[in-house]
Amino acid sequence: MLGKTAGGLFWMFRYLERAENTARMIDAGLRISLTRSSAAESEWTSILQSTGLHGSYTAMHGAPDGPKIIDFLLRDPNNPGSIMAGIEAARENARVVRTALTREVWEAVNECYMVLKKALAEPVADRDLPRALQVIRQRSAFVRGASHGTMVRNDMYNFARIGTFFERADNTARILDQKYYILLPSVRLVGSPSDNVQWETILRATSTTRAYQTLHGGDIDPRVIAHFLILDGRLPRSLAFCYGKIGENLGYIAKEYGESKPCDALAEAICSRFEGQDMNAIFDYGLHEFIGDFLRDSTALGRQIEIDYRFSE
Repeated sequence: MLGKTAGGLFWMFRYLERAENTARMIDAGLRISLTRSSAAESEWTSILQSTGLHGSYTAMHGAPDGPKIIDFLLRDPNNPGSIMAGIEAARENARVVRTALTREVWEAVNECYMVLKKALAEPVADRDLPRALQVIRQRSAFVRGASHGTMVRNDMYNFARIGTFFERADNTARILDQKYYILLPSVRLVGSPSDNVQWETILRATSTTRAYQTLHGGDIDPRVIAHFLILDGRLPRSLAFCYGKIGENLGYIAKEYGESKPCDALAEAICSRFEGQDMNAIFDYGLHEFIGDFLRDSTALGRQIEIDYRFSE
């Protein structure tokens, strides 16, 4: 397969996952602003930081403002990191790799673009925001479902899956880092109501509240939540789960091509970080430091995948 096709599939599914993740974070921010107005400003700032768009927003709009941030993240034409920009980029990548997609996947991507272009043509009214966010999540899920149900399990499918799980792991890691380490004002507040609010927000932003409650009840325990999002192989948004899938899909590609690449060793090293790991050891080392190491190595892996499979060619 041409490197350009591999790169197009990888980035198409990264953009779709990123748009869905941003919608989840906006939804979490909206809930916080409606139920805990005193925490709204820090919550919106956290979302901008998690998406890497804080500097861009501040340069264009100044101080954090909920409605402005929502529009900036949803549809601002001057924001290349907006949800609409991500959907447009996903569709463009799908167009480039059209022959690598089934008809069902292409139609799902195209319909996603057309529906959201219409829904986000104008600023979204407050009363319509929950529905708009739901549509974004649903349309992304439709594409994922079409790919899962119709694509042959070959290198094309594997690059699509790698893009999805790479972006998902990155999102979970950044939410954990921003919401816990940066927003928590002092180590004296660990276990306090303020600390518990941050952990509840983490669950909402990753859409894992119900899953956590099912497995662990309603008690907010930082170590249990961190273990859930980092090490629990049952949770499809945990770092361990995502990197387990990345390792598997890279392994399938290596087997199909009959050779291993440097990226395979990097992925294996990251996967091994979660095997037999203990949350107490992670907290002793520093959650921020652990996540920082992960993000650094994950970024290096993404670059190595692009080099090994010649995405630019």
